[in-house]
Amino acid sequence: MGAHDMAKRSLRACLMATALGLTFGSFCPLHAAPQPAYSEASHASSQYDVREVMIPMRDGAHLQTVIVTPKDQTGPLPILLTRTPYGIPDQAMIDTDSVKDISSALPSWKAFQKDGYIMVYQNLRGRFKSEGQFLKTARYDANNPMQANEVNDAWDTIDWLVKNVPNTNGRVGMYGVSYAGMTSGITLLHPHPALKAISEQAAPADQWMNDDNHHYGALRESYTFEYCVLEQTDKNKNTNYDFDTHDVYDWYLRVGPVRNTDRLYTHGKLSYWNANLDHPDYDAFWQEEAWYKKITGSTVPNLNVSGFWDQEDPMGPWDIFYKSQSHDPDHTNFIVAGPWFHGGWQRTDGASIGPMLLGGHKTSKEFQDEIEAPFFAYYLHDKGEKPDWKARIFETGSNTWRTYATWPDKHVSPQNLYFHSDGTLSFVAPKAQDTPYRQYISDPDNPVPYRPRPISPTFPVREWRIWETMDQRFVDHRPDVLSFTSAPLEQDLRIAGPVQAHLFATTSGQDSDFIIKLIDVFPEKGKESVYSKDDKASWAQSLDGYEFPVAMEVRRGRYLRDFSHATPLQPNKVTEWPVSLRDHDHVFLKGHRLMVQVQSSWFPLIDRNPQTWVPSIPDAKGTDFKAATQRIYTTPQAASNITLPVLQ
Repeated sequence: MGAHDMAKRSLRACLMATALGLTFGSFCPLHAAPQPAYSEASHASSQYDVREVMIPMRDGAHLQTVIVTPKDQTGPLPILLTRTPYGIPDQAMIDTDSVKDISSALPSWKAFQKDGYIMVYQNLRGRFKSEGQFLKTARYDANNPMQANEVNDAWDTIDWLVKNVPNTNGRVGMYGVSYAGMTSGITLLHPHPALKAISEQAAPADQWMNDDNHHYGALRESYTFEYCVLEQTDKNKNTNYDFDTHDVYDWYLRVGPVRNTDRLYTHGKLSYWNANLDHPDYDAFWQEEAWYKKITGSTVPNLNVSGFWDQEDPMGPWDIFYKSQSHDPDHTNFIVAGPWFHGGWQRTDGASIGPMLLGGHKTSKEFQDEIEAPFFAYYLHDKGEKPDWKARIFETGSNTWRTYATWPDKHVSPQNLYFHSDGTLSFVAPKAQDTPYRQYISDPDNPVPYRPRPISPTFPVREWRIWETMDQRFVDHRPDVLSFTSAPLEQDLRIAGPVQAHLFATTSGQDSDFIIKLIDVFPEKGKESVYSKDDKASWAQSLDGYEFPVAMEVRRGRYLRDFSHATPLQPNKVTEWPVSLRDHDHVFLKGHRLMVQVQSSWFPLIDRNPQTWVPSIPDAKGTDFKAATQRIYTTPQAASNITLPVLQ
């Protein structure tokens, strides 16, 4: 196979991984022979000069780095750096025109090159040809200057680049999605003086509370296990687990208690997976990983980017934004959010979310050309104007870009949407009634699937990235799922800000999960939708009656009192369950209905709760899993509701 064919094959693999959120604005690697420290290899493409170097870190490790310089560079340019564990370009790709091809496939590259940058890509320590041990951690100790961590590695990399790369203007920016977003955002804790702008995009900030591995202590079983396989099986490649069943729902159910994954299959090979199982509570291990809590303010101009349907890191950018907002005297902390899955603003044109069109907008290209590129141009090139907004949000429903001077907007009015025992929703509080609750039986041996079966593996297939937009009718009539539905809206209902659920519930067990979903129910047959103008759509593709999930979240009962110390629930005692549904900007259109679904399992995304008391759920025995009766209360004294940030 020729070098050009090899590069094309690598490009196809890269674009597939990119579509799944695996490369985060970088490139997929072809595996070349290791090079000694400090070695430098230069290659040429039609538009760029590319060289690979091994940059020294303060502890002696050297990190594999590729520097891509425009051939037509006529003056000093800034540097844009991405640090990733997923692979960077190497010789077979560089020797052809593939860099040019990728600039077309990755739109941010194309948008950046209008202004001109020296692009730098680096594999994190312990990944591919980079030396040292892959950290898989966001820990940073400011009192230990020799510690190997992502803050110090970024500092040393930037310091080397500005001293050794010729013809730069001395300014460096960093950007990346997901893990590469974290390695960008974490520089806020101790930025190099040459670092003048960053854009953390979908960066994980708290892996126990609300990002990749857990949501409020509920283990994200399938995703976390499969991600650990991806990154810890082989340092030289990204590995997908080879399931022996077509429907992974069956595989995880057959595994039984979570610890059996290691006992039966991985046998101690996945250290980070086992760390998740060894630390089920919000202990010192996880609190130290919550790096955003060490942010003292906006130390570097930062363009935070989030997708409202991000299936991996939905909360990290908001945590970073809000924490940086605590001290932002120079107005350098910004947030952008839109109708995207994880990294969707770098993967597609953003013309749709799930099956729904967005009014002719190509939201990803609009973000890249009108927000991201001008942000870096201002801070690294002195071009254009400083953003005069705090938040740029694409509002679904109206399908409109909104600009906010503050976030949340000061005109937001919290309004409670109440559950009623007859299965309705309304803004009218419940009154005394004969039936104070609705109930269902939650059986951990028959858990509610989190998306329609058969459920495919997390990687490398595409269903994982879009499951948060899937029509929720697939569980609407299960006996262990309660649905509450409003009357059709008589006028548009616009929300912009944090959404918060307050569930009043009992369980007959001593532990429980509750999953809350806020859903936009589309009108039935014959009603035109602003989301679709395709008259040729098949019957199954129609949006008639579509139950579109706007916000979904899980809360684990053992952590209602204290995240750090699990305690049992008192059976059959009415308890309030506050559930944050995060920030949103959405219009429920006239004629649509609001729906809330409540259930107690979400499998295998979330590990099964035994619903009996065990000190550690990962170490539960098969006999610990018992069915429980769950009751959702709808009385004046226990009025289950969702607080919506209604924007007048």
